Amino acid sequence: MVAITLTLIRCDDKRPADQMTDEQLQVFANELAHKFIITDGHVDLPERLKGIKFTADSINTVVSTKRGDFDFERAKKGGLSAPFMSIYIPSSYQKNPDSGKSYADSLIGWVDLIAGKLPDKFATAKTTAEVETNFKTGKISLPKGMENGAPIGNDLRNVKYFYDRGVRYITLTHSKNNQICDSSGDTTKWGGLSPFGKEVVAEMNRIGIMIDISHVDDSTFFQVMRLTKAPCIASHSSCRYFAPTVRRDMTDDMINKMGENDGVIAVNFYTAFIDSAVANYQSKSRVQIEKLLKEKKIKPSDTLTKRIIARYKKEHPVPQVDIEKVVDHIDHVVRLIGIDHVAFGSDFDGVDGMLPKGLEDVSMYPNLIYHLLKRGYTETEIEKICYKNLWRVWNKVEEVAEMTK
Repeated sequence: MVAITLTLIRCDDKRPADQMTDEQLQVFANELAHKFIITDGHVDLPERLKGIKFTADSINTVVSTKRGDFDFERAKKGGLSAPFMSIYIPSSYQKNPDSGKSYADSLIGWVDLIAGKLPDKFATAKTTAEVETNFKTGKISLPKGMENGAPIGNDLRNVKYFYDRGVRYITLTHSKNNQICDSSGDTTKWGGLSPFGKEVVAEMNRIGIMIDISHVDDSTFFQVMRLTKAPCIASHSSCRYFAPTVRRDMTDDMINKMGENDGVIAVNFYTAFIDSAVANYQSKSRVQIEKLLKEKKIKPSDTLTKRIIARYKKEHPVPQVDIEKVVDHIDHVVRLIGIDHVAFGSDFDGVDGMLPKGLEDVSMYPNLIYHLLKRGYTETEIEKICYKNLWRVWNKVEEVAEMTK
């Protein structure tokens, strides 16, 4: 009976929640997770692996490990087909002579090495067509997105350089202002985009790299929306509606403007971005830990510091957040601008395990799909969230670039 029910739903795309038992929905969710390509806008695996020297043994940490949030076995279990590998450039690298370009190159090399050393499991991907080909052969694609545009330096030619290296989106900045724009995590420097930043936006449109507005401040965001000739993405962002104190999140006005831009918001899973209780806990904890260290006359760099922090967190546990909070954020975007503008942007391996219950690693996308089904989403709508929405923007950005050549 379950198989017959699933076939009927595929034909008319009615709401599965109206036709299935809870057990059937769970089975169906797992089926959809493996039927569709699942792309994730942001996975920080390269940063987690930095410093590891690949050998015959250490390469297995990418295949199977209990560390971190991502490995091949868990990704296959969860149906993850195309995680964007984050080429994350910490703000400290902005002070280097090359603004972190050599560091970016090293992380890009890591991603290419993974695909080269494990060709039966992984493959690089520079286009949606390549991802689809890899999916048919059972491989996990590793497209690249650079988190922080600092490595562009002051040379627009570096936009094309990183495109040629396989980077398909660039997050304009990270937690600090850079030469391109102001960050949501810093005080105002440029009042949005810098003069050079405006040139970078135009060059990214011309070359065919998606503009990622995650981490930028509000002024930067609205200036990008006015200047860009192509739709943009938020590769790992959430709704400020649920966490008013988190400047990193997007306001309803920003979300509406992304809809007008025909862009996509890939919802972040990090609990401090999706729930004010966690954000407020973090702020309070920082103050209390600093006070403890000062009272004990211990410097942050001292060996005892980690033990003090661990003890504090044990005595004051982080508020628990459930997977349904992520679905709340997806629902909010859909209510504001429609089903065509939302995707997944987990931030796996980049949030120190601060993830919702039921969504702790890459094996758990079926759980998320199950909860979407429970909320009344159809198979067609879930397919859009899994990959088609981001595919539309990725392809449109390439089309805009072709038209400018």
